[in-house]
Amino acid sequence: MIGYVVRRVLRALTTLLGTTLIIFVLVRVVPADPAVTIAGPKADPETLAMIRKDLGLDDPVMVQYGRYLARLARGDLGRSYMTGRRVADVIAERLPATAWLALTSLALGFFLGLVLGIVTAARRGSLIDVVVLLGTLIGLSIPTFWLANLLIYEFSYRLKLLPLGGYGSGGAWWRPNPLNLILPAITLAIVEFFFYTRFVHTNVGGTLASDYIRTARAKGAPPARLYFVHALRNALIPIVTILGLDIAALMSGVVLTETVFNWPGLGRLAVQAVFNLDIPLVAGTVLFSAVLVLVANLVVDLLYGVIDPRVQRA
Repeated sequence: MIGYVVRRVLRALTTLLGTTLIIFVLVRVVPADPAVTIAGPKADPETLAMIRKDLGLDDPVMVQYGRYLARLARGDLGRSYMTGRRVADVIAERLPATAWLALTSLALGFFLGLVLGIVTAARRGSLIDVVVLLGTLIGLSIPTFWLANLLIYEFSYRLKLLPLGGYGSGGAWWRPNPLNLILPAITLAIVEFFFYTRFVHTNVGGTLASDYIRTARAKGAPPARLYFVHALRNALIPIVTILGLDIAALMSGVVLTETVFNWPGLGRLAVQAVFNLDIPLVAGTVLFSAVLVLVANLVVDLLYGVIDPRVQRA
């Protein structure tokens, strides 16, 4: 088990190093001059040259990359060109809003989808199975921004039950007003619910056709144990894979949903950074998202070894 963990960690670190190189190259091929972003388009050439020198942009590329890695090792993502604040502080400030939205919506969508997916897989070919699968197909075809605006129109504009958007205040800067959280969380939860219902149905349905399931059924295993223990456990690897990547994607920010609901999360932060040509902030948000994906993949890889010990010997 220790060897398995070490191999996965080394692979994640290698991937992270490659990711930093890709981000470093990409932000430098962007047709934007950081000096102009800081000083403005009317700055004189001497001022622009001084800013480039202060930023170290005149140094050789490898020197700049080495300096970039050294800063990352200290947890320094640089400073925003627009505000002068540390990028790490800006991301940390926006992270709670995204975390509340992501975890709330995923908890609702995943667990409801998991239950309904298993129930419909157990009744494969029945009327309820067909109806649910058609419903999920239609649900997955609905654009998220359209669904968000529909919910706003119905519950905020017409019924006036919930706020139109914003973060509100839940008594602390990191905690939103629960009423403000309901609509954006439900918007994402509906999408997650349709996806996981269909995904779990497909994987558990395939597992239920296995010989060992027929043997367990012949031995008189209770339906709950048959579906939620025997079948679900052996269908968990693809489900855990998608769940891990989904958590990383949601925690990186949901651009459309956050924009529609004026939610101050990482998705809106990344869009604002792109529009402002704030290169350190763009690089910081992209790197943060990449780290989340790598951590999610690492956790999923380690869970593989717990779910199926044969993976450790692969």
